[in-house]
Amino acid sequence: MTEPVKLEAKKQAEEGGFGETVKVIIQALLIALVVRTVLFQPFNIPSGSLIPTLLIGDYLFVSKYSYGYSRFSMPFSPDLFSGRILSSEPKRGDVAVFKLPRDGSTDYIKRVIGLPGDKIQMVRGRLVINGQTVEREAVQKITTTDPYGRQTEVPTYKETLPGGVSHLIIERDGDTGFYDSTGVYEVPAGHYFMMGDNRDNSTDSRVPPEQGGVGFVPLENFVGRAEVIFFSLDEGVDGWQVWKWPTAIRWSRLFQPVR
Repeated sequence: MTEPVKLEAKKQAEEGGFGETVKVIIQALLIALVVRTVLFQPFNIPSGSLIPTLLIGDYLFVSKYSYGYSRFSMPFSPDLFSGRILSSEPKRGDVAVFKLPRDGSTDYIKRVIGLPGDKIQMVRGRLVINGQTVEREAVQKITTTDPYGRQTEVPTYKETLPGGVSHLIIERDGDTGFYDSTGVYEVPAGHYFMMGDNRDNSTDSRVPPEQGGVGFVPLENFVGRAEVIFFSLDEGVDGWQVWKWPTAIRWSRLFQPVR
């Protein structure tokens, strides 16, 4: 009788161990879901529209709590409520992730340039906000890719927005790019005007939705504010290609704040 009893006890122990493992996995998934929904969401930079601030291959954390919560704060954006809870308005100069207004599902990341009620215009490459030309200062050129895929040095400037936020921009096509001279955009109430720091290679609020652009972004569409780069790989290297990491990781960009 001893052997069957031992086998039964062993079976119960194995079942108990399996059940505990499943329980731990479920708890870990729930914690990850809460963190992603309420606190931070990882985001990968797929395009060069924010060069030189963010590079293709940067991985960053976006704080969900910075602007409060809307349905777009949750995975799959369920239509449970409208507006925002614990809302806080984006500040001029923030680098923010938002859902593309024309489809409500595609993640975009740009810099907040215009606030509700602002008048925004580009005049021969210079940003004009409410009739005042934004200060910019030429700095050392950087190397980036031109429209033909070639490496080239481009004009680079430190731009200082109203309110004091300074950041770098590049003018790949000089001051005569396609959207370097525009009409005046009047930002509606409850909306924001977003632009990339790579001014001649950014589909942003300068381009209306009917032309495949962003247009004005409602507050409800904001997902969160970019905070810190936690990982970065050379352009063309995917995150799952672990064997390439030793030579592809951009070590100098790790844990750099996004400004």
